Amino acid sequence: MKNIDVCLTPELLHLHTIDNTIVVVADVFRATSCMVTAFAYGVESIIPVATVEECRDLQRRGYLAAAERNASKVEGFDLDNSPFSYMDERLRGSAVAMTTTNGTLAITKSRSAVKVLVGSFLNLDAIVTYLKSQSYDVMVLCAGWKGRFNLEDTLFAGALVERLKDTYMMAEDSTIMAWRLYCQGQDNLIQYLANSSHIRRLQRLGIQKDISYCLQHDLYDVVPVLRGNALVNMGR
Repeated sequence: MKNIDVCLTPELLHLHTIDNTIVVVADVFRATSCMVTAFAYGVESIIPVATVEECRDLQRRGYLAAAERNASKVEGFDLDNSPFSYMDERLRGSAVAMTTTNGTLAITKSRSAVKVLVGSFLNLDAIVTYLKSQSYDVMVLCAGWKGRFNLEDTLFAGALVERLKDTYMMAEDSTIMAWRLYCQGQDNLIQYLANSSHIRRLQRLGIQKDISYCLQHDLYDVVPVLRGNALVNMGR
């Protein structure tokens, strides 16, 4: 039976072997939700980079560029880290360079995996359907917050485990924990997350609508996959 594992933060990734594994990176608030939304609205590709400097260099080379640090847009860039920014028809067919505090770093750290996918609640069913057709083990890499655990990414991991538990074995205690947390909170994720650190961080910025949006399940049939240095929508 295939295994599913959960890495609670990129700081723990060195403890895992991923060279024969599909890694699903989750940064629910908000990088991976932005990426899924962008592809659903017709963006052609996204280049995830770890640093603001790399993103600025790509901007100089003609890419639309999105940069976020500490949940806010970095001055001088074209796009922020709100999924609503990617619902603009003018972005259709475009190539975007993106750097975020946590999500793009987690993606770049996962490059040695068999495949790197981008997961969110928004495309949960699409990810599940794809993984059921694969023969590899799976690891969910939670982007966390600056190397630390966060609750929302762990809940996404638990949701994925819940939908795959009949075809994948829970490999580690972190997987069992993520699954049990999701089972506890699934009926009202907003309430379950009410006192979490990143919810408080985003609420101080006045973007409650982003929180509600990112916790919706199964809106898009989109599977972003890393090919070379760029994410593309597998279904296109």
